[in-house]
Amino acid sequence: MRVCDITGKKPVSGYNVSHANNHTRRRFYPNLKVKKFYIPEEDRWITLKVCTKAIKTIAKKGIYQVLKEIEKNEGIILVQD
Repeated sequence: MRVCDITGKKPVSGYNVSHANNHTRRRFYPNLKVKKFYIPEEDRWITLKVCTKAIKTIAKKGIYQVLKEIEKNEGIILVQD
């Protein structure tokens, strides 16, 4: 499914609107990329399907910190201490 592993972004629906103002249904998909991240604290690689906003967040905070925040918010164990 087209869902970001970090932010949870998923497709939304809307309309294509022509010059004549005809409306046809369409879907707006998140800009997802499959990317490998290295976690130096655990000495391992993980592969995630992430949107470009999540890639920028990981670049700013670090993958370990982002995974810890997700773990805290959702109660899922992603990193080992």
